Amino acid sequence: MKRNTYFFSFTLILLSVTFRLSAQLAVSTNGSAPDASAMLDVISRDKGFLIPRMTKQQIQAIVNPADGLLVFCMSNKKFYAFRSGSNVWREISYGSSMITQSCYCGYEFTDQRDGKKYRTVMARNQCWMAENLNLGHPKDGNVEQRNDTVLEKHCYGNFEENCNGFGGLYQWHEMMQYVKTPGVQGICPAGWHLPADAEWTTLISGLGGGGEAGGKMKLTDLWKAPNTGATNSSGFNAMPGGFRDTNGFDKLTENTYFWSSTENGDSAAFARELGYNTGAVNRIALQKRNSISVRCVANNQMKK
Repeated sequence: MKRNTYFFSFTLILLSVTFRLSAQLAVSTNGSAPDASAMLDVISRDKGFLIPRMTKQQIQAIVNPADGLLVFCMSNKKFYAFRSGSNVWREISYGSSMITQSCYCGYEFTDQRDGKKYRTVMARNQCWMAENLNLGHPKDGNVEQRNDTVLEKHCYGNFEENCNGFGGLYQWHEMMQYVKTPGVQGICPAGWHLPADAEWTTLISGLGGGGEAGGKMKLTDLWKAPNTGATNSSGFNAMPGGFRDTNGFDKLTENTYFWSSTENGDSAAFARELGYNTGAVNRIALQKRNSISVRCVANNQMKK
């Protein structure tokens, strides 16, 4: 009698599952119902859908695969679909574009070249790095950065801890990687580019214009007093990294300068200047030989 009860209960469960699968099924993390157009609706905001992962030999051993069967080959890290008409597994082609963390503005992303992490911030529909770039081999401030295979930076006072705290300082040509096209990737990570002068203008206009945007961009600490107008309400986290020119390093904790990728003649380029004693941000032209801070802008402006 007990065995019959178990069998009856199991049969009811099986019938219930079979009925639900023959209608619609939602696999969700929040209890959502399936979309009316879907037999199976996988719903999640923090998990993906994982298809079977097999070796090449295991895939080839599948008996009578159905037309359109999908698998992921662990041997060569590619997706395949079975085509019954030609009786072969066809690689599912995909483009060269990548979903990177830069798409999700407001989150950290990792520069795959050296493993450094950078915060990001959305401002005026532009996704900006919220920290100064710090990439490359430190070079003595008395030596120019060169057009070679080594990415180079200057660290304020020739102390690498200043690069770690305030970011690297770059000459314009090194930043641009020796091209002159505004908006080029330059030394930015994949998926990012160097802001053109017009992009800086868009950012600053959206923060109330040059007369007040500096205060909204500056950190409330690190700067020399009085740090006029500093609120950092934009989340831009502008830090006072100073600069390096032919006379050496100067203005740490007092000023910061950011390159644009737009030239102003053969020997100069446009930049933005912020200071400890003003809430303004100024558009200036600097000699390309000067070394100043760099921020990058994401190519994909997707919001979080």
